[in-house]
Amino acid sequence: MAQRTVLVVLFDGVQSLDVTGPVEVFAGAEQHTPGTYRLCTASLDGAPVRTTSGLTVVPDGALADAPRPHTLLVPGGQGTRRPDARLTEWLRRHGPRAERLVSVCTGAGLLAGAGLLDGRRATTHWAYCDTLARNHPAVEVDPDPIYVRDGRVATSAGVTSGIDLALALVEEDLGRETALTIARHLVVFLRRPGNQAQFSAQLAAQTAQREPLREVQQWITEHPGADLTVEALAARAALSPRHFARAFHTETGMTPGRYVDRVRLEHARRLLEDTTDGVEEISRASGYGTPEAMRRAFVRTLGVSPAEYRRRFRPAPAPTHA
Repeated sequence: MAQRTVLVVLFDGVQSLDVTGPVEVFAGAEQHTPGTYRLCTASLDGAPVRTTSGLTVVPDGALADAPRPHTLLVPGGQGTRRPDARLTEWLRRHGPRAERLVSVCTGAGLLAGAGLLDGRRATTHWAYCDTLARNHPAVEVDPDPIYVRDGRVATSAGVTSGIDLALALVEEDLGRETALTIARHLVVFLRRPGNQAQFSAQLAAQTAQREPLREVQQWITEHPGADLTVEALAARAALSPRHFARAFHTETGMTPGRYVDRVRLEHARRLLEDTTDGVEEISRASGYGTPEAMRRAFVRTLGVSPAEYRRRFRPAPAPTHA
């Protein structure tokens, strides 16, 4: 098996976890299967860089002297807001030569600034998706997933999603068992699929200002298996269905139907991860009614069936001792 060079680009104002998270994953893979990855870090001039948290990172050398990478990884951080023009130019010239181009968090902005995301689907930290889309209209920005694969280019959301993406790349290169071994070692119990949402429905939606609407939000969360049609929810808020739907969307930034969909999906995910309940029982408890309806929701949103989701993300039972 050919050794893959992973080159991590460093710059002042880089987010330290965007660097160390993926590096630990690839380093773990190299320790598990020696000869598979060669890790290299480089800054523009080979000088140490200061991260956003104040840590100083010493690179292996300068970008001009770096080996041609199999995987070129660009982290994020405050330093991506006003990047050095020399770094943008280096990425523009060398990015297309890498077999895999990867960004973590706002590193997507550096790739986009170098024209490397034009015509591609990409993501970044949810707080910067609008900025990325506004500044780079040629990029199809998807704010929901924790990471996105588009051909040879992979972009991820904030911080810990860089670990998820790195694990996915290791699984692609070395197989599932190796990726799971690394995940357990890092106490990342189970690798999340890329289509998993960046945040929960409660975090994604704003909290409604009016008390009746806040109470409805809470009711939905606590009763995902109940009748959650607009008509039923409007009756709880003592509003007409039309007025309720309009007010809910205005105050939360999300339609009632979308909010209900997210809550039900989260509830089903938790039951699949934390219980041994059957799929039919979980589908009823989560408001889907039938396993087939739940399967369609999982495939549409997460890209995996409930059974596959449970296989990936339910922790293995602890060993028993005689």
